[in-house]
Amino acid sequence: MGLDPGLRRLALGTLLAAYPGPVPPDWAVDLLADGLAGHTLFGTNIHDPAQVAATTAALRAGRPDVLIAIDEEGGDVTRLAHATGSPYPGNAALGAVDDVTLTRQVYAAIGAELAALGINLDLAPTVDVNTADENPVIGTRSFGADPARVAAHSAAAVAGLQSAGVAACAKHFPGHGATVADSHYELPTVDVPPAVLRERDLPPFAAVVDAGVRAVMTAHIRVPALTGDGPATFSRAVLVDLLRREYGFTGAVITDALEMKGAALAAGGVGPAAVRALAAGADLLCIGAKVDADLVAHVVEEIVAALADGRLDRARVEEAAGRAAELAAWTVAGGTAATTPDGLGYAAALRAVRVEGDVTGLTAPLVVQVHAASTIAEGRVPWGLGPHLAGAEVVRAVAGETDPDELRRLAGERPIVLVGRHLHRLPGARELVDALAATHPVTVVEMGWPGGWRPTGARAFVTTYGASHANGRAAAQVLGLAG
Repeated sequence: MGLDPGLRRLALGTLLAAYPGPVPPDWAVDLLADGLAGHTLFGTNIHDPAQVAATTAALRAGRPDVLIAIDEEGGDVTRLAHATGSPYPGNAALGAVDDVTLTRQVYAAIGAELAALGINLDLAPTVDVNTADENPVIGTRSFGADPARVAAHSAAAVAGLQSAGVAACAKHFPGHGATVADSHYELPTVDVPPAVLRERDLPPFAAVVDAGVRAVMTAHIRVPALTGDGPATFSRAVLVDLLRREYGFTGAVITDALEMKGAALAAGGVGPAAVRALAAGADLLCIGAKVDADLVAHVVEEIVAALADGRLDRARVEEAAGRAAELAAWTVAGGTAATTPDGLGYAAALRAVRVEGDVTGLTAPLVVQVHAASTIAEGRVPWGLGPHLAGAEVVRAVAGETDPDELRRLAGERPIVLVGRHLHRLPGARELVDALAATHPVTVVEMGWPGGWRPTGARAFVTTYGASHANGRAAAQVLGLAG
């Protein structure tokens, strides 16, 4: 016996799905005609601008008011430029510059690019206050560690994106910046009283609500005082009592990907996670990146079953689908196309570079790029100084495995420029730097979250606050090595 068509359509109206490859398969378009709220585009869906524009047109053929979402944060998290790296610096670099007008301009430029390609929902900005140097998943995605600064830039980012007619989605409520675990793999815990959240983590969310942000994304984090044993994504105390009643948010609450272990393991699968998120007050459910027609059907069946057995109230699901539809309707109105200054992102990245020490005289150095794994959020995006150098040899090294003596032999009389990401928390990286600096002139370029660590004996320490294409070019320029 098939599902009730009305209930199936209602359930579909709360879902953000995804699909593999650059061409939307028939099932992905057909589901839109059946009521699916929309799709999220990932790097595997994107080849070039013309292809993306054709993709969004094909999706709109399924339904004109479809939500087409993307994680385009600039900096280390880019989908449009996943093959080369983003031409814009990310939030940490913008926070370091601390020019809210620049932040608004950068996000308006990102919004204009998205709008031109037919994308109307950006799952950005990240407004988490990164108070934990060891945070493995936020880091340079944050505007910084100061709540007031993060709040000001978060509001500017939202204003910039939405000026282009692209809905912004501030994330990850109630704040992922104090975690030392990655919610893609486990359920992180932030064991603090609500008063600490209000002082440390929540000011940016208050700022974006005041700025009229259209959507807020939930965090798969556990705050025992509010959420008990489950994540915030499943907590009415967080999504309704705190976000809606206390902070006055009236837009759409979007879940972080339900396939992430922080949600799926806590609920016993993506389907049950969808039911729990809706019951808690979420409106639009991001299923994840690895989605097919069968998974969408499974989630819909779980929601319809929950409506039948009383786990979900129909009015709650109708409210959720209504907010998703309102979000889509807002994007149809469009925005105002802004003029983007040539090279805006590269100029912004250059302003963010900070130098401690002396970077003169680096003629034809040996550039050592230390391997660093990417998070799921970042994906495998090229980074480093290599594409921007003239007259410098680049070699790869693995912290804890590469012999410093071999690097010294390769360098000979040349100075060494060691480039890394999050060196302070990469096992073996500090030891490698210190061993090289003990006998050789070494300049360290940190392209991740710098933390408080500084290398002993290095000639200079250069911080870019990100590893985008723009950050790499800026570092090469500052070092006098740009081609």
